[in-house]
Amino acid sequence: MRLTRIAIAPIEPGLLRACAARSGYLIESPDELRAGFGAIVASLELPGGIADTADTEAFFRNLTLDGDEGPRGTGVVAFASLPFDRTQPGRLDVVALTISQFGDGRAWLTTAEGAPSIFDFIEDVSPPSQETQSAVRLAYEPSGESYARSVAKAVDLLHESALDKVVLGRSVEGTVHDALDPAAVAHRLRRRETTSTIYALPTPGGRYVGASPELLVARIGSTAACHPLAGTIALPERDEHDDYTKWLLSSGKNLHEHAIVVDDIASILRPLYNLVEADQQPSIVPLRTLAHLGSWVRASRLDAGPSPTALSLLSLLHPSAAVGGLPRTRATQVLRDLEGVDRGHFAGPVGWIDSDGDGDWWVGIRGVLLSDNHFRAWAGAGIVAESDPVAERQETRDKLASILAAVLIDHI
Repeated sequence: MRLTRIAIAPIEPGLLRACAARSGYLIESPDELRAGFGAIVASLELPGGIADTADTEAFFRNLTLDGDEGPRGTGVVAFASLPFDRTQPGRLDVVALTISQFGDGRAWLTTAEGAPSIFDFIEDVSPPSQETQSAVRLAYEPSGESYARSVAKAVDLLHESALDKVVLGRSVEGTVHDALDPAAVAHRLRRRETTSTIYALPTPGGRYVGASPELLVARIGSTAACHPLAGTIALPERDEHDDYTKWLLSSGKNLHEHAIVVDDIASILRPLYNLVEADQQPSIVPLRTLAHLGSWVRASRLDAGPSPTALSLLSLLHPSAAVGGLPRTRATQVLRDLEGVDRGHFAGPVGWIDSDGDGDWWVGIRGVLLSDNHFRAWAGAGIVAESDPVAERQETRDKLASILAAVLIDHI
């Protein structure tokens, strides 16, 4: 398959977001927007999940790129939302048209042979005008009381066994009167969470739309960067936040939870890179109604040795201790026992990889699965030995509320 890359004038982001959110592939960070449209022209199947590293070089060798020069992520790009369970099948898709544009005004369009014009997709896009709706039905799974009991069981296991942390999730699902417009949800999330990465991609159960604040890994040539988040506090929307963030920065429980995640990522990267550096202290990552502790972990190769591809890094880093736990195998078993449901794509990687092996992948959190007038959202809390079941239950409720605000009028 032959594809052509050309430099173009940037297209209004709202048009790209609306079109890609409804029927394409959208990954929109504050500085970069990638949108894919049209038929799938090539797919890389991952039958064993990302636990088995796929040969991305062989896959991309079958795709020839002509045309203009461009930076990373502007040529042949494969998009994906992958399941949380690293052994479940996944797939990376290259589509007929991909637009990559940047905050400084540069933009590129990559098209496959025989692809329609990009204007066939965006010319008649209707604006995302749908308002939030009232819920016809709303159900938390598990209930708040049951979730708190699971947290208490997890705390007992943390005291009794070789378990450092486990992340327990819960969901809320429901229906509204009218079919939900993914473009409207993505638009509201872009306005609410200005520093997060908006994603909207197809999954087997519908359109998965969200606003992730957490970079799992960015691979840029011989370097890699991760920005894990762990440790959370709810923020009032109309008050000053200084007292809240000061508390979070001094919370022993949250600092412990955060350090577990950062140390684990650094230990995974050290065998692959000559230099691995992590922030000595976490900083505050403020969102609209929540704040997290975040730290950068950066890795570099100082020699000419080969660097792992973005997908290879995913196979090693996912699930991070921010969404799974440690030790990984034991934590995964515990969360399966205590959650009792398949997470699907919640907390799985969402992002892209290009033909050079570069890519940006976020943790698929703060997302909602949309299918006609039905929706389901997830949230999790990191449980350590110092965790309080009631506080962790409230944390998941706060996180779910931040997602439901993009769907429902009344979401508490």
